Amino acid sequence: MTAERRVVVTGLGAVTPLGADIDTTWRRLVAGEGGAGPITVFATSGHSVRIACEASDLDRKTIRKIDRFAQFAVAAARMAEADAGLEIAAEPDRIGASIATAQGGVASLAECLRELSESQRIHPSLVTAFMPNMAAGWVSMELGTRGPLGAPCTACAASAMAVGDGYDAIKLGRAEVMLCGGSEAGITELAVAGFAAMRALSCRNGDPAGASRPFDADRDGFVMGEGAAVLVLEELEHARARGAEIYAELAGYGVSSDSFHMTEPDPLGAGQARAIGAALADAGLDPTDVDYINAHASSTGLGDAIETRALKLALGEDTLQTIPISGTKGATGHCLGAAGAVEAAFTVLAVKRDIVPPTINYQTPDPACDIDCVPDNARELPVRVALSNSFGFGGHNAVLIMRKFVDRPELQIA
Repeated sequence: MTAERRVVVTGLGAVTPLGADIDTTWRRLVAGEGGAGPITVFATSGHSVRIACEASDLDRKTIRKIDRFAQFAVAAARMAEADAGLEIAAEPDRIGASIATAQGGVASLAECLRELSESQRIHPSLVTAFMPNMAAGWVSMELGTRGPLGAPCTACAASAMAVGDGYDAIKLGRAEVMLCGGSEAGITELAVAGFAAMRALSCRNGDPAGASRPFDADRDGFVMGEGAAVLVLEELEHARARGAEIYAELAGYGVSSDSFHMTEPDPLGAGQARAIGAALADAGLDPTDVDYINAHASSTGLGDAIETRALKLALGEDTLQTIPISGTKGATGHCLGAAGAVEAAFTVLAVKRDIVPPTINYQTPDPACDIDCVPDNARELPVRVALSNSFGFGGHNAVLIMRKFVDRPELQIA
């Protein structure tokens, strides 16, 4: 019988509201800093929401004529490739990519609609600028991967599912290496106005730094974020053969659907709990093995309370009280289709460095979110097993499990 193929993380890259690389982002996250501020990319006069978590700008000369969401993706992928020390050209057919998004090139679409209304003309690159799969296409073309290529578009669970798809591809032997993640550049007048009309966004315009407040009783919606993150996933023996540094093992993946509502989670938390349970079963772990959770925690009234309910259902109330849980969207805002990958990268670093990042802006406890949400300050503690939750509009649920890498994982959990 063929030995089970294990999947490890060997590279990370990111562009986020906290920094233009993963090291700066992590340093600021652990320090309790945030990336929110007034929106600068369009005039907000007359809008009910005037704040967001904007990401660092990139040198547009590097990649011409593509939407900003694809630029973010290529930049993050190049960083991850360099961090992993990959030589893609040596075996391009065995290296693939899965790059997700929720909105795709919404900025390009809005701009072309404006041009159409003014001149009755459309730029020939419109379609390839806004199509959601174009970030994945550009990553493949710019880096030269020729293996599996995917582009999940499952709202806020999309990039967690991209990582899960890469995990599956390696486990099944379809690739040796996968560059997986997501990208979003949705801070546009159209998108912000749309989410504001749904009453999904925080209107704390006078206090942008304190607007995203996961699990806090006074949370009033999420703050839109943007950026990209890419993880290099690699089959263990392949990584060993080239002497790659291993950050962590991707040990489990679980998915489910709520089948309940287009925007509201199942109020019982049952769908999310099924995804958590499936990930634990995939990893061969019990709830008591979990040392840390990076929660979806978008800072919405319903969402954070229902996620707490789901965690209790999946892990047990007594067990949950012993597990530190971060809501890192307090610092980054909600990066939509990129959020799952950004938070998966944070989870990898928590496992690698034994540091749990804080939940910032937590001031007033909510009885519906009665958890240890690591308020204000990061903690140094052993993290052997960590969950990363991602839940999206439409009832999409995805959970990733990162485990500290050891040669014999059966000896890791006492």
